[in-house]
Amino acid sequence: MVSPAPARRPALRIGCAGWSIPAAQADRFPGPGTHLARYAQVFDAVEINSSFYRPHRPQTYRRWAESVPAQFRFSVKMPRTISHEQRLRAPADEALVPFLDAVAELGDRLGALLLQLPPSLRFDAALADRFFGALRARHAGPVACEPRHGSWFDAPATALLRRHRIARVGADPARVPRAALPAADRSVEYLRLHGSPRIYYDAYRPDALDALARRLMRVSARTGERWCIFDNTALGHASADALALIERLRAHEQP
Repeated sequence: MVSPAPARRPALRIGCAGWSIPAAQADRFPGPGTHLARYAQVFDAVEINSSFYRPHRPQTYRRWAESVPAQFRFSVKMPRTISHEQRLRAPADEALVPFLDAVAELGDRLGALLLQLPPSLRFDAALADRFFGALRARHAGPVACEPRHGSWFDAPATALLRRHRIARVGADPARVPRAALPAADRSVEYLRLHGSPRIYYDAYRPDALDALARRLMRVSARTGERWCIFDNTALGHASADALALIERLRAHEQP
């Protein structure tokens, strides 16, 4: 009989959607170099959102990978041509393969892929199964999906995501209550914090960051890594919130 895995605290990756450094936070990111190089001295993860809007050349990904420390990881948002325009219907070689070929240049700095679905995209089991099957035939690493139609939070969708080893994002604000919690494949948990109550604009209150720190510190027998990405970037709050969260996590670790 195989003994169950012991519960332990997963490795944590805290960062922002993008690596811009607001002027008000510039002194927290000292040193020469690009914004990315300075950002990567403070955080160990970042979410590339620009890839959602336009493709990047393979050499761009390679340059980014070369400018960060060995322990740093990128999450890369999949193109909107796949999620919003083609709505997961297009053959894989039209958009998926060129995207995967380009992000492969990140090498071992590639931490996860992020697929954000439009709010109007209802769960279709056959369509989702084909798409995730095509993705998994070409990419074995962590994938997180942020669906936004309520049908994706029912049991059939959760089971399909789990079968394809896809993590369902825990999002704030949550469109439905279950959207707040990571689900499906739990080997990697992925949180996206968009700002509340005004999405993208508002900073998080200290009590919300306290609760988030306690949540991230929970032990788990099945989760090896937890990502927490702040996407409240419109007024520059993401980096301040991420830094404040790291301070709280360090305080929890002190004896």
